[in-house]
Amino acid sequence: MDREVLLKIEGLRIEGRSGDGWTEIVKGIDLTLHRGEVLGLIGESGAGKSTVGLAAMGFARDGCRITGGTIAFDGTDLRQIPEPARRALRGKRIAYVAQSAAASFNPAHRLIDQYCEAPVVHGVMDRARAETDAIELYTRMQLPGPGDIGFRYPHQVSGGQLQRAMTAMAMACRPDLIIFDEPTTALDVTTQIEVLAAIRDIVRQFNTAAIYITHDLAVVAQAADRIKVLLRGQEVEEADTRAMLDAPREAYTKSLWAVRSFARPEQPPATGTPVLSVQGVTAAYGKTRVLDDVSFDIHAGRTVAVVGESGSGKSTTARVITGLLPPVSGKVVFQGAPLPPALKSRSRDQLRQVQMIYQMADTALNPKLRLRELIGRPAQMYLGLQGRALETRIRDLLDLIELDPDTYIDRLPGELSGGQKQRIGIARALAAEPQLIICDEVTSALDQIVQEGILKLLTRLQGEFGLAYMFITHDLATVRAIADEVVVMQRGRVIEQGPKAAMFTPPHEPYTELLLSSVPEMDPDWLTRLLDRRAAGH
Repeated sequence: MDREVLLKIEGLRIEGRSGDGWTEIVKGIDLTLHRGEVLGLIGESGAGKSTVGLAAMGFARDGCRITGGTIAFDGTDLRQIPEPARRALRGKRIAYVAQSAAASFNPAHRLIDQYCEAPVVHGVMDRARAETDAIELYTRMQLPGPGDIGFRYPHQVSGGQLQRAMTAMAMACRPDLIIFDEPTTALDVTTQIEVLAAIRDIVRQFNTAAIYITHDLAVVAQAADRIKVLLRGQEVEEADTRAMLDAPREAYTKSLWAVRSFARPEQPPATGTPVLSVQGVTAAYGKTRVLDDVSFDIHAGRTVAVVGESGSGKSTTARVITGLLPPVSGKVVFQGAPLPPALKSRSRDQLRQVQMIYQMADTALNPKLRLRELIGRPAQMYLGLQGRALETRIRDLLDLIELDPDTYIDRLPGELSGGQKQRIGIARALAAEPQLIICDEVTSALDQIVQEGILKLLTRLQGEFGLAYMFITHDLATVRAIADEVVVMQRGRVIEQGPKAAMFTPPHEPYTELLLSSVPEMDPDWLTRLLDRRAAGH
């Protein structure tokens, strides 16, 4: 490659705190990145992808330390310059897009204020120009109402919109290098296309180099020029994207490439009284209607997948079911009896019966509590467990989610990978022994291998205890694997619903067809073809 080398990492070694000592978690990684090039870093949870990405900025998160190697950015070894000099580069010449936008924004400041901070502080542009630039990039990222959305607070936009706002913010100073850490993981398939296209356009237009960290192989195929595969802090192999997709050399890489094999066995038709019945629910935030006449049932031992793009009302429906958002009209019926609309009016047993696993594990887990406390509290509050019985229950739940109790029980959330944090969220929901679990994008942050393990675990638990699942997801492969029925939502309404087999068999409603056509394929040319077809009106 003739392009100038922008980043060269040699012999990178990083240790993480483990108990009273330190354990090596990145073991001699080499990495070369040229200007205008995108390198994909893939591997399962805990492979060291994000740790290496942060090290490219000369940064190690709390509980980690860089112990060896060189990190040469534009000819300067970031390990050899003082911290103020590294901070001057971050945000201006090196930017970072985190996986969890909700955990990354300051909730007390408007989006546009946070956008303008870096270019103003670094002297790239004044405030007025920064605001104009924000609107330009919000438009490029296809955010709704780009002239107004920046004046909202983070909680006033959807998760997908917040992720796009953070991507725009990272580009504010037109950096030489951007670290994208799972930037589309939390996005629905239609929004993911928009963000991928915008990222690719920005990289090409400004000759920006990027490290694209992901576990989604079809996504990395659209974004990366080269792919490096990591496993337990070591390189497995590296190659150009087309060569890697066509003929991966190593057995581990081939296992990542394998299509998810798990599929839940077909279940007989549901009969009897549903565990949960949502009946004609309409809901609003203030004067803005967000749900309009939503109805569906969930039976014991069944999984209803609720799909739709960002802002379609999926998570808002979950908020109504759990009592966090009382409906304007309609009702939620549990085991044949209406639930009180508001959370504070529900009995402790009604609260126990419906549990939720949240999409953003980073914001759902108290960072100051150890895992034994996070998992143990629901068992204490709802089941009255104490002492040895509580300890046994906590350890059993850690075994269920495939985390060794002796190793993990006293860890803090900050000492876990993203996938491990999500599994703790699952254990916490199970601790209350509910009848219905609302799974809000519970596999979106997990790599393919861990996803399959979690889906198998949820299916086994469902079979053992007759659990009902409401599975909110944008991953249609997950829908195929685990759902019995599918509910498609758009703009707060149910567009289509029915058994899974019928929902995946043409003809479809136009919106359902849009969702199905937006699922990335393991082909580097797929995104280009899709955008060309849509531009031509097909």
